[in-house]
Amino acid sequence: MEKILIVEDDPKLAQYLFDYVSKYGYEAEMVADFSKIVETFRDFEPHLVLLDINLPYYDGFYWCRQIRRYSTCPIIFISARTGDMDQVMALEHGGDDFITKPFQPEIVLAKIKSQLRRAYGEYAGDTEERMIDLHGLTLYVERLELVFKEDLIPVSRNEAKIIELLLKRHPRVAGREDLLVELWDDETFVDENTLNVNITRVRKRFQSLGIADAIETVRGVGYRLHVTW
Repeated sequence: MEKILIVEDDPKLAQYLFDYVSKYGYEAEMVADFSKIVETFRDFEPHLVLLDINLPYYDGFYWCRQIRRYSTCPIIFISARTGDMDQVMALEHGGDDFITKPFQPEIVLAKIKSQLRRAYGEYAGDTEERMIDLHGLTLYVERLELVFKEDLIPVSRNEAKIIELLLKRHPRVAGREDLLVELWDDETFVDENTLNVNITRVRKRFQSLGIADAIETVRGVGYRLHVTW
């Protein structure tokens, strides 16, 4: 049974989410002490987190960064903030998706299922580890690790999805629409800025491995891996 941690300081909404996801077979836990969110996370070991932005003590962006120190489990932000920059910041700080309040519970459930499927379901039964290699640059898909020469760095799930598609399409172009579909089930839920943020993060990952100018922007089409190593 997948476990979902609910980080929401509105007790009525937290209870509503708890009852709703429990009804569909998930094991849920609500954070009680908002100064000890990481401790609750590590004790409960959830498969997914529903995370509000406006919280006591520190905001959801802070707690997302703290959780990312220990886990790559899906984090879905749920917030009354509707600005584009809030959604961009959620992704920049390590979030996987964003839902605005008020919301339809069916949307929450659909996004939970989508993130769990992408994180654990599609290849959960595989006995052989998936890896993609291009001229010594190797992505270990399930491990969320990128290796080049003797250097290894962790990547987020979204970064891994982008890198995987770029590697598979090389030397062809990976279209923006294809990347959006790969990252999110319905590309209408996001805008161009969110993809740009994720591409920037992937570029920084390559740079940290000593690979400069790894991603070429094909104007009006998408992105192509530029092999310079």
